[in-house]
This record gives sequence, C-alpha cells and structure tokens, in this order.
Amino acid sequence: MTLRAGLVALVACWSQVAAADGFVLPEPERIVLENGTVLLLNRKTDVPMVGVQAILRGGAVADPPGKEGLAALYAALIEKGAGERDSGEFAEAIAAVGGRLSARAGLEGLSVTGSFLARDTDLMVELLADMLLRPTLDRGELDKLKTRSINLILAAKDGDPGNLMPAYAAAWLFTTHPYGQPVGGNESSLASISHRDLTRYHEEATGGDRLIVSVSGYFDPAELRERLSAAFGDWRAAKAPLPEIAAPENAPGNRVLLVDKPGATQTHFWIGNVGVARDYEHRAELDVANTIFGGRYTSMLNSALRAESGLTYGARSVLVRPSRPGSVGISSYTRTDATVEAIDMALDVLDTLRMSEIAADTIASAQNYILGQFPTGLETAPQIAAEFATLEFYGLAKDWIDGYGDAIRSVSAESIAPVIDEVYPARDNLVFVLLGDAAEIRESVTRYGSVTEMSITEPQFFPSK
Repeated sequence: MTLRAGLVALVACWSQVAAADGFVLPEPERIVLENGTVLLLNRKTDVPMVGVQAILRGGAVADPPGKEGLAALYAALIEKGAGERDSGEFAEAIAAVGGRLSARAGLEGLSVTGSFLARDTDLMVELLADMLLRPTLDRGELDKLKTRSINLILAAKDGDPGNLMPAYAAAWLFTTHPYGQPVGGNESSLASISHRDLTRYHEEATGGDRLIVSVSGYFDPAELRERLSAAFGDWRAAKAPLPEIAAPENAPGNRVLLVDKPGATQTHFWIGNVGVARDYEHRAELDVANTIFGGRYTSMLNSALRAESGLTYGARSVLVRPSRPGSVGISSYTRTDATVEAIDMALDVLDTLRMSEIAADTIASAQNYILGQFPTGLETAPQIAAEFATLEFYGLAKDWIDGYGDAIRSVSAESIAPVIDEVYPARDNLVFVLLGDAAEIRESVTRYGSVTEMSITEPQFFPSK
C-alpha cells in the first residue's frame, strides 16, 4: 500500500468513526399543502436514486370492532392495481424500471415505501398517487388476500406458533385498548371483511389531511414540489375522525394466559407489562439497557438461557414504542419439560438487571454496539426518507437523531439505573403468555399467577370466555 493510499484509508476510518459519533441529518424542505398533506423533500445527489416514504395516519387502531385486519388488507390490496393499471400491469410498471413500491399497515399508520432511479421520479409519483387516491380494490384480489391471510395464521398455529406470540401478548396485555388489536387480524375478523368494508375504509379513513410524503434523493426540488402538490393537493379529507388513543394503564400483574396446543413439544412464552412511548425522554439509557438485557446475541437473557444453559435457541427483550406507552417484554421458547426452569431463569435475569449495578465495561460494550449500527440505518435515500417521515409522524424534532450519538455516549451506571427501575417491571408486576401443551404445564405454571386458558384453535387471540 502506498503512503497516499494508507492516508486515504485512515481518513475514511476517521470519517466512519465521526459519523457514528455525531451523525447529523440534513434539513429537509417542509411544505404543508392546503388540504393538510405534509411534504418533506431532501435532495441527496451522491447516487442517482430517489426514495419515498408515505404515511397515512390511522392503521390497526382505527379498525372497527370485529374487523381487525382491515387496514392490513387495504394496504395489501392497494399494491394489486391502481389507476388504470390492473394488478399485473401495476407490478410490471414497477419491475420494468427496476423500482420498488410496497405498502403495509402498522399499529398506528399505513405506509408506502419505495425506491426508483432518479430518471423515473415522475413514474414513482404517478404510481404512489394512484395507490393512495385511486386504488382498484379488486374483489377477486381481496378474496385471494383474505384466504391467504387466514391460511398463514392457520399454518403458523400448526407449524410455527411463535410467530403469533406478539398478537396473543398484545391482546392479553392491553385487552380492550386499541393497542391490543392484531394488526394482521384474526381468522374470524378477516373472514368477516367485505368488499364494502374496503371501499368504506378508502372513503372514510384515507385523505390528504392524514398524509405525509417524504422524498429523499436526486431530484430537482422545484419540479418535485410542483409534481407532488399537483398529485396530492386536491385530495379530500378523510371523512371519519382519527381515534383518540388514551395512554394504557399498567396491567395488573400475576395474570397468566395459557394457549393450549396439545402435543406441542415446546412452550413459547412472553413476559412483560406496559412500557413507554416513542418519545420517552431517556431513550438513550433505555436503548443501552435493552441492548444489555436482551437486545443482542451476547445479552444477559440470551447468554443465560441459550449459551450457558442450552434451554433455548434464543431469548430477547422486546420494546414496542408507539405514540402512547407500548409494551416491554421477554420473549423466548423452550422444550415442554423445561418450561418452568426457563421462565424462572428469565425472571432471575430480570431481577439481576433491576437489582445489580451495570458494570462500566458492559455499558461501554453496548454503547459501541449501538453506535456501530446506528449510522448504517441512515445511509440510503429510502432510509433517510423513512426517517424524516417517522419524525414527522411522531412529532419529533430533527435533534432526536442529531443528538442520539452524544446521548448514547453519555449513558452511565448512575443514569441507567433509574430508567431500568422505571421501565422494566418487578417480578410481582408481570403478565405472562404461554403457548404450549396445557396438559403438561397447566399445574406447574400456576406459580406465576391466576391462569386463564384458551385453545389455539380459537379463531381470535383473546379467550372468548
């Protein structure tokens, strides 16, 4: 290697470290159209690509009772033809230019994500506008999507029930609160959704007043501003109001939901309670704590339950942080005869997290882990577009990102302790969801609280009685 090449490599290394330590988002142009649509434009000229993220406020929390999964079906259906293109023509228009455009429903919003070559920006805007304003909502495609969605649930119940644990956990934890609704629906709710439900959803739950469109990449700002304004500026408002989401109360502990799957050789379990919202003030301390506890392969949970005891192939802690307090939980699985041993070990690890001071070198390792990954999620035009849309959606300022590196580096044993105490529930304040062979574990799991039992064959994720 020449001296010049070595210096170039050294400067590149320094640049990467600087990026991790002090990443700063660019400042987007923010335009609010008369109908309430928010446009966020960020010109990025390093690669001739354009990324887009559109978000419609609403999502699963706005699904009517008994129609859970409506927003998810709608999101899937707007990919299946829009404007003057049927399903095949719409897909071909995207594939022909090497683009990407997909929709999905989340708990509180419906998002459309895409990326195109810069030369195809006009086509991207046209297709996006067709999806949102003029979806075909084809009956035949709806029937296929409903059947597929129901069959996927049935297949998971039969072969990989762990995929359904988030739905069971949310339903048991939040009960009647909107956060307990399964985003993808359940067997009975999906079967009940009609074509009229979808057209009514389009009429009442979508509109320009709920829309955020974020674009990042290689484009002419004036031209794109005009194009987006023409495409979305006249979109009428949604007819129905957005639901008001109250902050969920902490759930009473020592409640156990046992989902019976006769003959199961494993028990899947989730243990937790209500956590914090997206805008939680001490998120740096919480991110470091969660990384240490169960957020990476070398975490406390995974080390104890997998590496040291061999009770599972994986254990992790999961934070769900929507606009109101979501959930904090432990998720894992083990063989049926080790159910109590694995759960007790997970609880012991939780006690250790809450009662022991976190060592400085452990905190430093978690800080380096987070700082090493953080910038890689904000490199491409689609990633940056998505970040701007997310900040707008949750009402967060740009310094939520710009100050994150400094906040992570400032975490200490003293600052992390009160956050752990506040967010991670004590052993006597936990809600349990177990999925396994009830005949084998029913008696032994009464030690964790009052047990409510349901069959995995029930079409919903909450016990009917």
